[in-house]
Amino acid sequence: MAYPYRHEKEVRLLSEHFGDLEARTVEGWKARGGYEGLARALEIGRERVVEEVKTSGLRGRGGAGFPTGLKWSFMPKDQTRPHYLLCNADESEPGTFKDRELIRWTPHQLLEGCLIGAYAIGASHCYIYLRGEFFEATQVLARALEDAYDANLAGKDVLGSGVDLDVTLHVGAGAYICGEETGLMNSLEGRRGEPRIKPPFPAAVGAFGMPTTINNVETLCAVPGIVKNGGDWYRQWGTEKSPGTKLFCVSGHVNKPGNYELPLGFPLMELIEDVCGGVRDGNALKAVIPGGSSVPIMTAEECSACSLDYEGVVECGSMLGCASVIVMDETADIVKQVRRMAYFYAHESCGQCTPCREGTAWATKILERIEDGRGTEEDLDTLLQIGDQMTGTTICVLSDSLAAPVRSSIEKFRDEYLALIRRGERVGAA
Repeated sequence: MAYPYRHEKEVRLLSEHFGDLEARTVEGWKARGGYEGLARALEIGRERVVEEVKTSGLRGRGGAGFPTGLKWSFMPKDQTRPHYLLCNADESEPGTFKDRELIRWTPHQLLEGCLIGAYAIGASHCYIYLRGEFFEATQVLARALEDAYDANLAGKDVLGSGVDLDVTLHVGAGAYICGEETGLMNSLEGRRGEPRIKPPFPAAVGAFGMPTTINNVETLCAVPGIVKNGGDWYRQWGTEKSPGTKLFCVSGHVNKPGNYELPLGFPLMELIEDVCGGVRDGNALKAVIPGGSSVPIMTAEECSACSLDYEGVVECGSMLGCASVIVMDETADIVKQVRRMAYFYAHESCGQCTPCREGTAWATKILERIEDGRGTEEDLDTLLQIGDQMTGTTICVLSDSLAAPVRSSIEKFRDEYLALIRRGERVGAA
């Protein structure tokens, strides 16, 4: 089965076997070099595994970009208490669809990464928390896990090493907030999916009150190759501060949307114009959200100088996040798109923190009023004020996730808001 929209500029470390049904099987994965990383990890020992990941410079692919090896090293060395690894597969950020594809096409790649990660941090149990809507992906992963147990790749005495490594799949119920690591832990424990105050941090008091590390699907999928080939091997791609490759989920007004695996530091405009076949219908580029709906919107001018790595996107006024690139052409209605984001975050707020519960709801109401042509110029000041009160004042960053696109859209596309306010006429048609 051919996977759509491959491009010659891709570097397919994680996505090489997308579309390959045989790669879903344990024997097929072994034939493609699978589980060699796990065998090497058990051979070289926990500390060496952590050092290899540190050397690679691998950074968390869930959005924060924190160094993975450093995060693993925070786990206590004391083995008198259980340690846990949690794989965050609750991919719910609007515009993101990479983890789903990794799970459904290369489930053993994820399982191998989980097993290596659990071993490295001294955990004997890994929980994979899956988004509730991932019906097919969950079935594929469940079958792969059964096969891994049958092949002695998971469970008791893995590969005859004397090491026990168990993996449990846990399916959520479709709440966006459970993608936040402490909300995920609460849900896993059977509690309401609400974020926890930190400190204590998960490495000290995490799932079930025990030391815990949480990693994203894409992060863990990168681990087997690093352990198998060495940390320096991974650094041949990407930049000095952002090594390796990244899966970019491109959606919106491009001719070839999809997942593309490219070296970090790849030019944003080259991704849009070359890899994705350009903006649809020959229209002009208007705006891009480079890292999922929770980051500031970029203008076409800002995009022209943007390199897609953690530092490069920040220099251009936004964040790489989970690398969900949402492209908008000249027909896009910015006010409408921001209002849709606001509705999403208002709907998904757990309601625990007042600035988030009230801020997301009021921002949505004001944006609806402006979109309907009933707004005032004072509404824009109010939206910016609300955004200030929502930023850095809550337990998690859900409220910040709405404040960023609202503020950036007003600052960069104020004329569209004013056109609706002054004439009650929408700019754009999409």
